[in-house]
Amino acid sequence: MRRAAGFTLVELLVAIAVMALLAIMSWRGLDGMARAQEQTRARSDDLLVLQAALSQWAADLDAVQDIGQTEPIDWDGQVLRLTRRGSTTPDEGAFVVAWARRAVGGTDQWLRWQSPPLRTLGDWNIAWQRAALWARSGGAGGAATERGETVLMPLQDWRLFYYRDGAWYNALSSNATGPVAQTLGPTASTTIPDGVRLQLVLPPGRALTGTITRDWINPTHGGGKS
Repeated sequence: MRRAAGFTLVELLVAIAVMALLAIMSWRGLDGMARAQEQTRARSDDLLVLQAALSQWAADLDAVQDIGQTEPIDWDGQVLRLTRRGSTTPDEGAFVVAWARRAVGGTDQWLRWQSPPLRTLGDWNIAWQRAALWARSGGAGGAATERGETVLMPLQDWRLFYYRDGAWYNALSSNATGPVAQTLGPTASTTIPDGVRLQLVLPPGRALTGTITRDWINPTHGGGKS
């Protein structure tokens, strides 16, 4: 009798093994593509956040204003405080802005705080002290202080340098303050540095890591430097 046509058990097992291997390889390829897409998306998101933070940083420095009997800018190693003019109308008043690194939810974050519009020297003194308190204790400054806070991005460390007399100096050792004006209103200040160098150390394990350096040049003193 003629033998019935068909596959042997060994042939079926080999075919099943080949299909299983192809399925595993396809799954790994799809998984690799998904991981690469997720990493690209995370990197793009982190980059957008970083660009927005640095744009705000530059805008604050561009708007630094020396008002009589106030400090235009001060760095104590933990918090940068500055006095800036409003960005909408000339009569908007001045603001105190602070930048700091502080733990939020167990993770060190780069944060920004801004006071309400200030009209008097007394308002400025209160806001200036509140900015220092906010940098160290956060919510201890009260609900009004918390409302001015913006959490920007995770940050491992940061450093500042001032550009004076043709060289960069550590902002802690540089003479950041000069003679205080005795009259209210804008003054021609020598206390604002010609440039500020910002160094950000981004934490490991994220899409963006390493050290980023951003230089700002005072538009009224920088001349043609870039």
